[in-house]
Amino acid sequence: EMSSTVTEPIRDDLNEEPEASPFAAEAPAAEPRKPERLVSIDALRGFDMFWIIGGDALARALCKWWGTPAAAMIDEQFHHVEWEGFRFYDLIFPLFLFVVGAVIPFSLKKYQTGASPRGHALRRIIRRTALLLVLAFIYNGALKWDWANLRYVGVLQRIAICYGVASLIYLFTSVRTQALTAVAILLGYWALLAFVPAPETGMRGDYSKATNLVGWVDRQLLPGRIMEGYYGTGDNEGLLSTIPAVATALLGVLAGEWLLSARKPGMKALGLLGVGGLCVAAGYGWGHAFPIIKNLWTSSFVLVAGGFSLLLLGLFYLVIDVWKLRGWSFFFVVIGMNAITIYFAQNIVKFPQINEYFLGGTMALLSVPVAAIVRAIGILALKWLFLYHLYRTKTFLRV
Repeated sequence: EMSSTVTEPIRDDLNEEPEASPFAAEAPAAEPRKPERLVSIDALRGFDMFWIIGGDALARALCKWWGTPAAAMIDEQFHHVEWEGFRFYDLIFPLFLFVVGAVIPFSLKKYQTGASPRGHALRRIIRRTALLLVLAFIYNGALKWDWANLRYVGVLQRIAICYGVASLIYLFTSVRTQALTAVAILLGYWALLAFVPAPETGMRGDYSKATNLVGWVDRQLLPGRIMEGYYGTGDNEGLLSTIPAVATALLGVLAGEWLLSARKPGMKALGLLGVGGLCVAAGYGWGHAFPIIKNLWTSSFVLVAGGFSLLLLGLFYLVIDVWKLRGWSFFFVVIGMNAITIYFAQNIVKFPQINEYFLGGTMALLSVPVAAIVRAIGILALKWLFLYHLYRTKTFLRV
């Protein structure tokens, strides 16, 4: 179980301020009490990033080695659905956006209530959003100065926009307005796609991969290229689909507000689990009329992914922060404390080559399925040890 206080000045950009440390001492009586950082949120962020940094490859390797029909069914969950539907792998990105929203109340509560000047919060929000966008464009290859082939949208761009918009909404509105805004976004996006004819077919409610309105807008307005490997006629993190992604972050904001409330911890956990179940059911129900499509980030997809995110947060909060069973969570907390760092670093540091240097000979002696498992474990171990070093040296990226 973790026992050290994490209050360093250098932090991961979306982990918020030192005031939210999981083990922070009680503030002096003369100052407003600062929100306590919940270990469950860091662990959930780390759980999410675990699959991005190699947990998915390990799961696929284990399923291939297992080689049974059940293994094939599990393996399917670690691949994105081609178009319509929902699998576990489709939850990874919306879960991260949800967690981005969930930490906003812990960071900005004192500004929203007027305990501290909102001008300071505005500067911080603008600075973080802008620097995240700079990192996003660097990540996409902006330093190559090849504007014609640059991808102008992407994962980090969407995180930056959703963080900035959700933070501003939180800073200046009540919980009721935040909830109504999320509902309005979901209904408005549905109305847009359901009633505005797709330009190429003239059809309302055209959700096909080739001719939907969202993809058409991307093709008309994005100055760069639609990257190979995306769905071809639009971008996975395109322009219109970023609008409902803000609602995903707002669901996280509402969850964070719920966790900051004065209710009993057990009631908070049950509330998250209950609302999560209702959102999943509502999303699948709505999906019969408005299909669940991740690439379009449809409103039904927002509800399904947001519901599962609420269920996971409720479960992590119950086990880690209510029942205080924290020892197992340290592995994920180390990842979660530097989530953006490892997302960026794994594209710079040659972890597979380092792994080959240490384990290449051993893997050559093993059968192909077992070697794939060892390779996946080795790469994961290298990335985790890299993050553990940053954790031990109290080095956290802050933008």
